[in-house]
Amino acid sequence: MNRTRIESQSTKTPPVLRDPKALDHFRALLATYMSKRGLRSTDQRHVIVETFFAVHNHVSIEELLAEVRIKDSRVGYATVYRTLKLLAECGVAHERHFGDGLARYELADESAHHDHLICVDCGKIVEFEEPRIEALQDEVAQRYGFLLKSHRHEMYGLCSDCQGK
Repeated sequence: MNRTRIESQSTKTPPVLRDPKALDHFRALLATYMSKRGLRSTDQRHVIVETFFAVHNHVSIEELLAEVRIKDSRVGYATVYRTLKLLAECGVAHERHFGDGLARYELADESAHHDHLICVDCGKIVEFEEPRIEALQDEVAQRYGFLLKSHRHEMYGLCSDCQGK
């Protein structure tokens, strides 16, 4: 199945509808991780996590902070930063770097694998799935005796809007 999803880089994005069972799995993963490390579940951390679950993929700390402050204006940058790092440490989120100096985070949903096209001018990120690329990667790995566990495919260029400028 080919799937393409284009994201804007604005903070006012509509909520993403995600599978409630998958989110429950991620909540349990986080709770277990925090319990093992003796970390408390605070109200602010809860707001940040639930907001992260609702926003588009590839959210920066600043973008998530803006969304969180709509719900709780007292939440600070450092709290969002630490919570996103915690989500990445426990396997709930992936931290991504697309060459612009910003860390972005996306839900670590392995069943929704996708690759990325990144505009080097405006920062637009296009998610896509391409079965031919996946098959070729498997073929190359097999040829060299590798068993693939994961991969990231990112292509950088100019989106159609920026080409027209």
